[in-house]
This record gives sequence, C-alpha cells and structure tokens, in this order.
Amino acid sequence: MEGVDYERKKERSLEITPSWAVAVVVFVILAISIALEYILHYIGHWLHKKHKKSLHEALEKIKAELMLLGFISLLLTVGQGPISDICIPSSVARTWHPCNKDKPDDYYYDPCLKKGKVQMVSNYGIHQLHIFIFVLAVIHVSYCILTLILGRLKMRKWKAWEDETKTVEYQYHHDPERFRFARETTFGRRHLRYWSDSTILLWIGCFLRQFLTSVAKVDYLTLRHGFINTHLTPESQHQFDFHKYISRSLEEDFKVVVGISPIVWFFAVLLLLTNTHDWYAYLWLPFIPLVIILLVGAKLQVIITKMGRRTHDMADVVKGTPMVQPGDDLFWFGRPRLILLLINFVLFQNAFQLAFILWSWYTFGFKSCFHHRNEDIIIRITMAVVIQFLCSYVTLPLYALVTQMGSRMRTTIFSENVAKALKTWHHTAKKNIKHGTHSSPNSPFSSRPGTPLHGSTSPLHLLHRHPDNSLDSLSNSPKRLGFEHEGWANESSSNYHYKFREPENFTREEGPDIEEGEIEEPVPSSTRVQFETRPVRTQHEVDMADFSFGQNK
Repeated sequence: MEGVDYERKKERSLEITPSWAVAVVVFVILAISIALEYILHYIGHWLHKKHKKSLHEALEKIKAELMLLGFISLLLTVGQGPISDICIPSSVARTWHPCNKDKPDDYYYDPCLKKGKVQMVSNYGIHQLHIFIFVLAVIHVSYCILTLILGRLKMRKWKAWEDETKTVEYQYHHDPERFRFARETTFGRRHLRYWSDSTILLWIGCFLRQFLTSVAKVDYLTLRHGFINTHLTPESQHQFDFHKYISRSLEEDFKVVVGISPIVWFFAVLLLLTNTHDWYAYLWLPFIPLVIILLVGAKLQVIITKMGRRTHDMADVVKGTPMVQPGDDLFWFGRPRLILLLINFVLFQNAFQLAFILWSWYTFGFKSCFHHRNEDIIIRITMAVVIQFLCSYVTLPLYALVTQMGSRMRTTIFSENVAKALKTWHHTAKKNIKHGTHSSPNSPFSSRPGTPLHGSTSPLHLLHRHPDNSLDSLSNSPKRLGFEHEGWANESSSNYHYKFREPENFTREEGPDIEEGEIEEPVPSSTRVQFETRPVRTQHEVDMADFSFGQNK
C-alpha cells in the first residue's frame, strides 16, 4: 500500500462510480438550479407587473451577483489543480497562520514536500474557500433584503403623518399666516437648545438622540415642508405625497445597497487577512461597522439640527411652519450619496462576520482555532444582531428622510413612466436642435421646440407608449392625467390649469401638435416654462435647465 498514490487510495474516480449515482446527483443539482431560476423569474415578473422598476433593477443586481458567484465557482473549480501545484518555501508558509501551527509539514499529504517546499493552498483548502465565498454572497443578499423590510416597516407609520397633512385640522394648526418665535415652535423646542450652539455638545446630543426617537413626527413634517417649498410650488403642500416619494427613493437606493462593488470585494480580501493568530480580530473587527453606523446616524441627526439653526439664524420669528433650507453642503464632502456607500460597506462587513461564523461552524465544528474563545463567538454574534437592528430600523429610515434634503430632487419625484417620457422628450429635443431640424416656415409654431404640451416630441405624447394603470388615455380626456404614482394626491387637490408658453428662437420637427392640456398637478418650481393659471392671471418662470433628473451627488 505504501507505493500506491495517496489520492488514488483515498478517493474513487467516475470510472468506478455507479452511473445511477452520477445521474441522481446531476438530477438533484439541475432541479434545484431550475427551481431557483423560475423563482427569480416569477419575482421579476411580479415586480414588473407592480411597476416596481427600482426593485426589479435590484433583483437584476442580485442576479448579477449570482452570475459573478458562478464565475468564481468556475474559476476555483478549473484552477483548483494548477493552484494546488504552486509550491512556496516552508519559511514563507509558516507566517500569518490563523491558528497555532503545532503540527509538522509532513503531517498532511503534500506533493511539494518532494521539492523541499509546501503547497500554497491545497485542493481541500480551495474547496473550503469555495464554500465560504458562496455563504458570504448568500448572507449578504439576505442581510440587504432584511434591512429593506425592517426599514419599510419603520416607515409605515409615516404614512399616517402624511395623511394628516391633507386634513383641515393640520391646515388650521399650521396656519401659514401665523407668526411665532422660532424657538417656540415644536421643531425649535426639539433642536434649538443650549447644546446645539456647541459643536461637541451638538454631536453628543445627536449621537444619543438616535437611540431614542431617530425620526420624530415634527422632523418629518418640517423636512417635508422645506422640501416642497424649495423644489415645488406652495400649492403642492396638500397634494404632494412625500411619503410615497421617499419610498420610491429608498427602493432606488436599494439596488446600490444590495450590490457588491469591486471596492467592497477588495475589502473582503483585507478582512481575510485579519484572521491571523495573535491579531485578536474578534476584539476590534466587529466594532468597525458599529462605529461607522453610529457616526452615520449621528451625522444625519446633526444635519436636521443644523437646518433648524440656519432657520433661527435667518429670523427669530417664523411665519407658519419653520422653513428649513436643503443643501448638499450639509453632508460630508457635499455628497449625500456617500452615506449610502457607508451603509453598503457596513452591511457587507456585518454579513462577512456572520458568514465567517456559519462557515467555520459548518466546516470545523462549533469549537475551532478560528473561534477557540467563547468571547469571540459572543462578541461576533451580538455585534451582528445589534448592527443589523441599528442599520435597518434606525439609520436607514433616517437616511431615507434626510438625504432628500440635498440641493437637487431625484428622478423619483415622477413615476417611472413619466420620468422615462420626459427623458425621451428631452433627448429628442436636444437631437433636433443639434441637427437643426426645422418645421414648415408657414407654421405659427415653427419658432418653438416641442414641449411637454406641444409638438410630436412631447412627453405627454410619449406617454401613449408607456401605459400605466394610473394614467388615463390623454386622447379621451386630457384632464384625467393622474399623478398618484408621482406622489400627487389628486383626491384632495383642486384643478390647476396651466397654459404653457415656449421660448422663442427654437425649432422643432414637424408633427401633429398636442393641444394645451389641463394637468391636475402643480409643476415643480424648477422648470423653465412660462405658464398662465386660470382663473387667476399670473405668470411663473421656471428653469427647465436647472431641473435635474440625476442622482444625488
């Protein structure tokens, strides 16, 4: 037996394996794979049917992660032999061990021992690494989905606050003609305290506040009021559904949270290096995501308080609800999106900790050199649960609210169909101007381009290509363009009739004109269109060039 090769002695090849056994294994693997494929396809079809474009894109991100996982699996399988053939000096192999190396090199089978060296990674080690990467991907996706579910549960009570803004009682108690001292308002009593004047005390107070009431009702209503007055018309106060807008924005951000970028994978490699003996990673590594998520929560609270301070600094007396002024300068480096990337990193590192525990238990048992101390296991599991709760139930809803206070509103201000139609119209208009397309010189409208209500490139015309259950046919009744999916509450609003005027010295492509329509929606205050309202003959200037459909920085 000594002359027989170790591998041939230990394992049997397919040559001496029953065909039925091979067929059964292949059948089970195929059945599971096809079932998962149909489940993902059904979920995608359901999201598409419910017009959840952002969540559908997040599902596509998950599919992309699974495809990447498949590539990793393929490379590990194909490269298992060549990688295990790499030999390194024994002196190098004795460094950076996760456990105390108390066994000689010849204790294990190693073909490199004949050369006086050892394997860099054995076949069995590559197989174990294969399992760990799979567990990490599954845990990360599960963590992200659980985070979104808990965050949405926390935000459900905001719907009652949003509905309250449509009531007569709310309009009475928030009379826009009433003057009050800024410090005597509910928002002022919450944020304009003695500690808000000191930077150190401000951070301490905001750090502690996130554990009590991360999002108070007065904060939601005040930030809603500031957002609408900054980006929309004042008439939108009782029409715009701010809660629905936040929910759509959170769904849009979820596709970023669920993704694993190359930078995050690079951090995964660095985290693998921390599993070295005498580094005591369990004493400091699990606390890194905890510190980050607490700093993010404190920063979001600081932003709300600073907006209150700015309101008080501008005037001691406020008229109606305190007017907070959104701005990117309130966020780190002027980038609201940076907070989302930090949340993404925290979720990944937390998933890494839990995946490492589950993988080591499955591979080596409950007690192993990776977790030879009970303190290690207790700290890692406790931190995983605490961070998951803080991130999903405290920080994520606060992030969804506060990040709307940037300098620009987002594409989710409109429903998916309307935003797509506006983008298509904008792209077509730019192309027509670039190519100098002119209409008939005798046309009275030849000096103006297609607008949302004029011309063949109008987004209202394009909406016929994007049917939505909430949008009635424009050809039948132009007055019935419902905007409930954009967040406009039609049932509590009166009709606003706008007649759009287009700037001169522009040309457009010939096509059937769409008559001026009546839209049951106040137009965002950042469009550059002159319009008249009936019965009150007033004109408003809106700059369409300033309107951004991009993401927050």
